[in-house]
Amino acid sequence: MTNQIMVFQIILSLLIVILAQSSDANALSALDTFRSVIKPNGNGTTWAVLIAGSNGYYNYRHQADVCHAYQILKKGGLKDENIIVFMYDDIANDPNNPRPGVIINSPEGPDVYAGVPKDYTGEAVKASNFYAVLLGDTKATTGGSGKVVASKPGDKIFLYYSDHGGPGILGLPNTPYIFANDFIEILKRKHASGTYDEMVIYLEACESGSIFEGLLPNDLNIYVTTASNATENSWATYCPDTTSPMPQGFDTCLGDLYSVSWMEDSDSQDLRVETLEQQYLKVKERTLNNNSDMGSNVMQYGTLRISNETVSVYQGSTAKELSSNPFKKFNSMGVINQRDADLYSMWHMYKKPTLEIQKKNELLRKIKEITAHRARLDKSVNKIKRYLLGNGHGPVRDEGSALVDDWGCLKFMVRTFEKYCGTLTQYGMKHTRTFANICNNGVAKKAMDEAAKKSCSTFKLGQWDPVVAGYSA
Repeated sequence: MTNQIMVFQIILSLLIVILAQSSDANALSALDTFRSVIKPNGNGTTWAVLIAGSNGYYNYRHQADVCHAYQILKKGGLKDENIIVFMYDDIANDPNNPRPGVIINSPEGPDVYAGVPKDYTGEAVKASNFYAVLLGDTKATTGGSGKVVASKPGDKIFLYYSDHGGPGILGLPNTPYIFANDFIEILKRKHASGTYDEMVIYLEACESGSIFEGLLPNDLNIYVTTASNATENSWATYCPDTTSPMPQGFDTCLGDLYSVSWMEDSDSQDLRVETLEQQYLKVKERTLNNNSDMGSNVMQYGTLRISNETVSVYQGSTAKELSSNPFKKFNSMGVINQRDADLYSMWHMYKKPTLEIQKKNELLRKIKEITAHRARLDKSVNKIKRYLLGNGHGPVRDEGSALVDDWGCLKFMVRTFEKYCGTLTQYGMKHTRTFANICNNGVAKKAMDEAAKKSCSTFKLGQWDPVVAGYSA
């Protein structure tokens, strides 16, 4: 970046601060003109990749998040040809949906499903397609529209992901999952190709900070915010009995706290004026949930200077009146732990007196199966940890360090565990930190194999058999 451009960016940042409190249309017009003059790549295109990493009606909120994000970008002027959507596409017309063909992201919110592109759905929502799309490799995509980020050196990229996660791992409806080292390697390859100017990533998942902490260089021109730090849960919101009023017939959470925080802000603010930093600070405050134990710390990583740019550069913009107090206080939100939200919704549906007895019995059977498998996962991991690490938890990594040094070892430990003990599922991803500690302690692969076999030799894996469900790694 030349010194002239750096000076211009400083001037622009100061001007944004001055005008942020102004509702004068002439002032905003002057700001847009000034920005267009100094923008080094004024003819660049903004691309977006939106990913809902789950499926199933009880994970309704993730696809609702992504559909809402699409509507923001579309209203902001991004073209469908430049927006690539990954979503399983099974909830809009699910029999449990009280509004067939409609998806909402908040209790009184509009339909966000209408018009959403179906680029990669069903079995095509997988890691290999995501990597190919981001790299612009049309030949490597399978089963989808074939649309990729065909970006050029002056283009911007906005990436948003919403789903379950765990230490160093992000979920998908089709295995294998996304591991942090693979994701970072794709970002490095994208940067090395010279096919974008800057990228912004918003990531909703438990322990989402672990995807970037100690891994993402600060010189890739990539700015990231995450729903939580490397050790925290993220939170589902707009859930039954936590939100009043809840739309009639809905028995599942409609959104996620971090996600609805940034999107409801984008819906209400003039994004030509609001900076990424300002949005980050507001989302951070709201996601803390009044500093309760039912909130999380939104984090930022990477090339932090990008946060001085306006949100409109990445999300587009429509004229809106900027709030006179952009850092207003928020009321506490009713939330449910991401990993418990599906069972919470199932129990809520089960308790409905109007539910048919056959559906009630089927739902209870499903709840018991899921609960039993989760208990078995927890017990098995604890046994293996005692066998291999004793009563300790392994060495504590320095703050800011990557989860593990040997990612091949981590993937082996995950596969070995799943071979004998069953697939981790969206719930069991929380245990990847234990497997990472096993690697960090130098435990031999043979010892892990013996410990897993010993811990789970009597299990009947059934539907949780990774041969059926797939291996996470």
